Amino acid sequence: MKPNTTNYWNSVSSLLAAILDGKLGPKPEMLTVTGASNIYQTTQFASTTTKYHNYYLLFRVEASFGACSHLSEQLAMGTADQFSGLPLDVVLRDSRLPVQIAAMDAYLGALYPHKDNCNQKVTITSGTPIQKAKQRDQLIANVASIGAAEKVALIGVVNPLVEAIRLRGGTCLPCDLQLQKTQWGDIVEKDMDKVLDHADRVICTGMTLSNTSFDHILTRVRERGVPLTIYAQTGSAIIAQFINQGVTSLVAEPFPFTQFSASDSEIYCYTGNEE
Repeated sequence: MKPNTTNYWNSVSSLLAAILDGKLGPKPEMLTVTGASNIYQTTQFASTTTKYHNYYLLFRVEASFGACSHLSEQLAMGTADQFSGLPLDVVLRDSRLPVQIAAMDAYLGALYPHKDNCNQKVTITSGTPIQKAKQRDQLIANVASIGAAEKVALIGVVNPLVEAIRLRGGTCLPCDLQLQKTQWGDIVEKDMDKVLDHADRVICTGMTLSNTSFDHILTRVRERGVPLTIYAQTGSAIIAQFINQGVTSLVAEPFPFTQFSASDSEIYCYTGNEE
């Protein structure tokens, strides 16, 4: 199936309502969550002091994996046991946001596979974790079309992407709820509006779906006419529905993620019209 081109989503919740009503394809009660997983993973690159703590909920629906990265307090490890074997509509109606996001992502990924709908498929070649991270983050900066001296709000900070923005000639405005400083000592802002108000471009991660900030970011870039690029492990198939609806471009990395494999990894790029 081809992604939505006629409906306009005001928010993630409006997209969820459309999924439950069967407006994008089969009603979700016709599908089953056949597999569910919790993953806790940490990353710390050599010669650095930053340790990233990553919690994931994964659902398998048909040929698709739906993914949501979340904070530890949002979902207890081991809760995946509750979901395998359930009709998808039951899971979508769960009150916990990470559960909703992973289920939406699995549904949309099954209906609208990235390989059939993206503008470009890119191979991140095999290598060490830092080699693969740098390849991926250079790709994100290139897809974002960062111009020299442009101020780029980066919401969801990883150091290789800060570096990639600077290599393109941009000025990085880092924002993150967890990190205090970048690898180079830059203070990381916690209030996203302080970077959104001054940015020429915005890059954020798919985790903004699971921490409730995506709708606010979408509203602000629509108001200001600022291009928005999203790098998404979390909810990549959800974000694809917002291309040309506030999201200018998407670098989608569905499961299995690059950090879980030393082999080649496939990344899917969507590019819409500049806002």
